[in-house]
Amino acid sequence: MISRKEFINKAGLFTSGALLVPQLSKLKSMINQSFNFTISLAEWCLNKELFSGEIDHLNFPVIAKKEYGIGAVEYVTQFFPDKATDFKYLADLKNRADDHGVTSVLIMVDHGGFLSSEDESVRKESVEKHFKWIDAAKFLECHSVRVNLHGALDLETWTEASINSLGTLAEYGKNAGVSVIVENHGSHSSHGGRLAHVLKQVNSDWAGTLPDFGNFCYKREGDALWNTPCVAQYDIYEGTKELMPYAKGVSAKTFNFDEDGNESSMDYIRLFKIIKESGFNNGYVGIEYEGDSIPANQGIKLTKSLLEKVREELN
Repeated sequence: MISRKEFINKAGLFTSGALLVPQLSKLKSMINQSFNFTISLAEWCLNKELFSGEIDHLNFPVIAKKEYGIGAVEYVTQFFPDKATDFKYLADLKNRADDHGVTSVLIMVDHGGFLSSEDESVRKESVEKHFKWIDAAKFLECHSVRVNLHGALDLETWTEASINSLGTLAEYGKNAGVSVIVENHGSHSSHGGRLAHVLKQVNSDWAGTLPDFGNFCYKREGDALWNTPCVAQYDIYEGTKELMPYAKGVSAKTFNFDEDGNESSMDYIRLFKIIKESGFNNGYVGIEYEGDSIPANQGIKLTKSLLEKVREELN
């Protein structure tokens, strides 16, 4: 296995050729497959309860199964930030998941530094921070880690830095058997075309995307990542379509529901037709309720019901 030091010292860009487009007959076959995605639960849905201490991160898999009937979970590093190399702790988490028949799907890595910084030393430090989470994901038997491509404001610089860091992480992930996936999660990464271009250039089976329906604002006031008004919003349907060819998971964001249980700010049937037509038929779709008009537990249940309804309608 290649050492971390060898990875850190890599500086070349991953600029190999574009991915091959599937033949039409193969694409038709993919579209005609049954649409049997598996519903998972993103830990962020319960962030208020976790931050307050009402819920212990170690019990998250148990809660997912017992309270919501969901047998797959997506962890967030904010709730166990210092445990990436604590394998006793990770073993406890894994045992609780295994004991309740829960699959650990992925780890969402936050506060891992700026993978897309114009400063090479900053990028290398950030890449190194992510290595330990790839190792933790391997231990937990997750298929992926989700990373953020934040850093440079200049588009050309951001693109080059993103290709460099993501390519290096994908090679490390390949050796661990863990994919490295990028969510549209602020700034340039929330522009579907720009993020798709990065994945096309990296051109690795071990690099992918995690399309999130609710994160297509690619420019905010003051160039902030969060918490300021959006001044440039990418089309969520076009963005989802562009990211799905590289997707290794989907983040089903919800905010509000109408009286029929549909998400009131977006067309879920239209979104999932795009997902089905991409050939993503048997992967994980993670519930990520972020509304504040109803309690989290109710939002999770409504999102689950919506996903079940959409899956049945499109099968």
